[in-house]
Amino acid sequence: MYDVIIIGGGPAGCAAGVYTARKKLKTLLIAEEFGGQSVVSADVQNWIGERHISGYDLGKKLEEHVRSYKDDVEIKSPEKTLEIMKENCNKNTGICYAPGVFDFKVKTDKGEYLGKTVILTSGARRKKLGIPGEKEFDGKGVSYCSTCDAPIFQDKDVAVVGGGNAGLEAVVDLFPYAKKLYLLEYSDSPKGDSVTQEQVNKNPKVEIILNAQTKEITGDKFVSGLTYIDRETNKDKKLEVQGVFIEIGSLPNSEIVKDLVELDKWGHVKIDSKHATTSCPGLFAAGDVTDDPFKQNNIAAGDAVKAALSAHAYLLKRSAKNN
Repeated sequence: MYDVIIIGGGPAGCAAGVYTARKKLKTLLIAEEFGGQSVVSADVQNWIGERHISGYDLGKKLEEHVRSYKDDVEIKSPEKTLEIMKENCNKNTGICYAPGVFDFKVKTDKGEYLGKTVILTSGARRKKLGIPGEKEFDGKGVSYCSTCDAPIFQDKDVAVVGGGNAGLEAVVDLFPYAKKLYLLEYSDSPKGDSVTQEQVNKNPKVEIILNAQTKEITGDKFVSGLTYIDRETNKDKKLEVQGVFIEIGSLPNSEIVKDLVELDKWGHVKIDSKHATTSCPGLFAAGDVTDDPFKQNNIAAGDAVKAALSAHAYLLKRSAKNN
């Protein structure tokens, strides 16, 4: 029986683990890997205290920090969480009643664990376009990781779909390699941060195409083209490219709690931002899996600290009530 079970090994999960350990709570941290989505970034520049750090190194530092509390935090990694259940919890309404022998049961691909509270920091995963050619050419010119695959596209023409931070950063990753870069944005202006936009706008390799709805990825054995709809004229237009990077955001990894907590229409876990609480008593959440509008590592870590302190307060209150 653990006091706290933390799901996830990104900045949120690791921050929660450090703080539950400092509160001397018996903690289990379950993670597929450490580092979260940033693990694929070559250069993370907004992690406070580090002007430049690779996603890989950030993940290593997070893991080392949590593992330094080895007397209080047990780590199961790599391990995938499949389901979280709560005793006496109505799966249709999410209303939970008085606990009995245990509060939560966490089922993974390697075992089952019991806990009094859960802190969900399961993050998010990359969205897909769902258009013809995307699946067929995945790994054959279609990529979702510019840090991983940018060198493959040396001297090639490449399209990046998505004008948010992810798309802009992918374009920057491709600067040293691609011969020509097209940035396709569905709306009438890019949505990423101003500093990165300025970087992209200054590079003569880049052509920004606004009001573009990506329609199809074409090719033979490998990608050779992309078709998009010009939303102003409603006409199809084609680009001859040898690579397509899809950077249109992410989906929250909330399926494991969909029967326990209230979600918004996009599947994010709704939280009270003051205390990181959810609609299910004893289940706290932080990071990209939640409905917090700002998907940033620093915010995820801070919210996870709230979750850890709230879990501690919850356990103290419950202990006092039982005594």
